[in-house]
Order: sequence, then structure tokens, then C-alpha cells
Amino acid sequence: MALYSEKVMDHFRNPRNVGVIEDADGVGEVGNPVCGDIMKIYLKIADDTITDVKFETFGCGSAIASSSMATELIKGKPLSEALTLTNKAVTEALDGLPAHKLHCSVLAEEAIKKAVKDYYDKNGIAYDAGLFSEEEHCPHCAE
Repeated sequence: MALYSEKVMDHFRNPRNVGVIEDADGVGEVGNPVCGDIMKIYLKIADDTITDVKFETFGCGSAIASSSMATELIKGKPLSEALTLTNKAVTEALDGLPAHKLHCSVLAEEAIKKAVKDYYDKNGIAYDAGLFSEEEHCPHCAE
């Protein structure tokens, strides 16, 4: 069995939504230079819907694939739906990740949540603080 699925390899070799949105409505950055994976997600939002999303990721192929897939899963979706995206959903959409690379999907989930929180904070939109934990959940980044 191959270490990486065809979907992981496709999103690594041909990542979707790479880049920067200069006038982004929300930006979320997560990661740790010690573990080597850093993700930054940019959101453009209109009428409570993600109209555009871009990412910059410094990291391994799994980190790039997770970022790419996560952006595909939230593009065109309402913010409420984007906030329900889990690392498990990203991993499943990629047809799996090796156990030692699951932290990459966790980073993608956290970057999206931070970008939405940034948008809410910038616009004075009330939210349930429980949706946004300030602690890192990535086991590699928490070290």
C-alpha cells in the first residue's frame, strides 16, 4: 500500500487556491517553525459566505495537501458551515493521511477557525468564544 493516497498526491502536486488575498476579510495563521509546518489562510467574505479563500503553507506535502483540500471544502460555504469543518473531514476527503501526518489536517482546521475569528473580531460580530480555542491542538505545535 502506498504511504499517500492519490488525492493527497494530487493536492500536493496541484494545490488549489494557493496565494494571498491582499484585502482579505479574515486571516488565520497557525503552526510552529519547530515542527516545520506553518499555514496561513485568507478569506474573502460576502453575505456571511466565503466567496474566495487562499492559502500559503510552509511545510511537508501532507500540510500542502491538507491546506488545499480544506480550502476546497469551505469555498462558497457559509461561515457557520466552515466552522464545522474538522480535521477528520479533511483527512477523509484526502482518502486518509499517515498517522504521523494527521497533525497537518489539524492545522488546516485551526487556520480556518482563526481566519473566521479574525473576521468576526475585525467586524465586531458577536460569537461563542467556545468555538475558538486559543490553544494549539496540533500535538507537534504544542511542544
